[in-house]
Parts: sequence; structure tokens; C-alpha cells
Amino acid sequence: MNESRLVQPLSAQWITPESFKQYGQAIYPTEDGKQYEADDAQLTLQNGIPRFYIMRLHQRGRKFHKITRHLKCTQCLGSLEGKEWLIAVAPPSDTDKPVVEEIVAFRIPGNCFIKLDVGTWHAGPYFDAEFVDFYNLELNDTNINDHDTCNLLEIYNFEIELI
Repeated sequence: MNESRLVQPLSAQWITPESFKQYGQAIYPTEDGKQYEADDAQLTLQNGIPRFYIMRLHQRGRKFHKITRHLKCTQCLGSLEGKEWLIAVAPPSDTDKPVVEEIVAFRIPGNCFIKLDVGTWHAGPYFDAEFVDFYNLELNDTNINDHDTCNLLEIYNFEIELI
């Protein structure tokens, strides 16, 4: 591994529906019985069998050098037990890598879940707890057949640290 790699700090901002709309949707609780509207998660899951599951992730720090996108489906993520978490995102691109200057980070409260638009680059979830359980909605083969990853360390010789 190259010892001269750079670590780029990236400050995480609190998520709002407006600040996240370029990447997907921030979904907050609503009263039961509310009619379906455009601010509800707009899902793309018709390209396979939807998979909804709870994944346990263990704390792995806040640095990353790989960023991924899914081109066949949207993905929904949210923490259980009200735990706060972080994610880095970049808008979808027509190339095999994101525009690095467009990578931003969000701090997500435990009462919010996110829906990533098709093609949105993302790294995370990251968090400070020992582990966090997340619910995840994607396709049953997303991690096998729809996992396009860019290695920032190999291409640009840097990694990002969320602060």
C-alpha cells in the first residue's frame, strides 16, 4: 500500500429532504393513514426480486477509499434503535467513477431513512457505535450483479475521512 496517500477530510452535514434530493430522498415519520405522495420513497425495484433485510454492521472507522453505485435499483437504508449514522454520496455519473469534487457527506438521525436514487455513488454507512443494525431494501442480487465500485485510492491516491 502506498504510504504517501492523502487523507481528505470531509465534513458531514445534517440531512434534510432538500439537501439530499440530488442523491435520493430523506424519509421521515408521518402519521398513519397519510395518502401516498411524491415525498414518499419513489422505488425502482422492478428489475429483480426485492430484498428487505436487517444487516448488522460493525464499527470500521470513518475512512474510505471505495465508493459504490447500483444501476438496476434504488436502495433504502435506515438504522434501528434510533442510532445516528453517516454516509458519503455523489450524484450519478455517466462514467465509471464519480466526480470527486461532488462527493458530500450527510449525518442521518435515527428517525430518518434514505432512499438512494439509481446510480447514486455511496460509501457507508459509518457510525461511532460498536455496531448498528440497519434495514436495507434493494434487490436480492444487488451485491452480486449490481455493485459497481470505484477505488479512489487506486485512481487518485487518496482516501476520505468523514468528520
